[in-house]
Amino acid sequence: MDDAFDGDFSDDDWEHTIGGQHVVVDEGDGPVAHAAVVPRVLEIAGRDFRSGYVEGVATVPARQRAGLASVVVAEAGDIIRRHFEMGGLSTDRHRFYERLGWECWHGPTFARTGSEATRTQEDDDGVMVLRFGASADVDLRAAISCEARPGDDW
Repeated sequence: MDDAFDGDFSDDDWEHTIGGQHVVVDEGDGPVAHAAVVPRVLEIAGRDFRSGYVEGVATVPARQRAGLASVVVAEAGDIIRRHFEMGGLSTDRHRFYERLGWECWHGPTFARTGSEATRTQEDDDGVMVLRFGASADVDLRAAISCEARPGDDW
């Protein structure tokens, strides 16, 4: 992760990958690509959705641009479709995820602590969702919130 994120992967970022399912490509000498799907509750317009949240998508620099991130993210999407009501993630690489079925969120974002929600306007442009089944008709312009956590909420 440190190599793939050029040293910009914090302990909080790693903690966010814990507790879910990991998708790993190992080419014999260790992992070369990774994604994690962790359970989170995303609330949209007052409705809770059991969501698979994608964290820690990374490919070692020497193997980047070989399609390995697409492999792990596609598998993460399959895990989400099997076990959750929708998917979520935060990124600045929208086109990469859009070609794998993810959509940009256009509504305001918030982080919840108990019953209190705090606006996270700086995250408005980064949240993406994977809609299907129960979440297929979710309004992409509605308010969305996640539970607050150490480090980045989204």
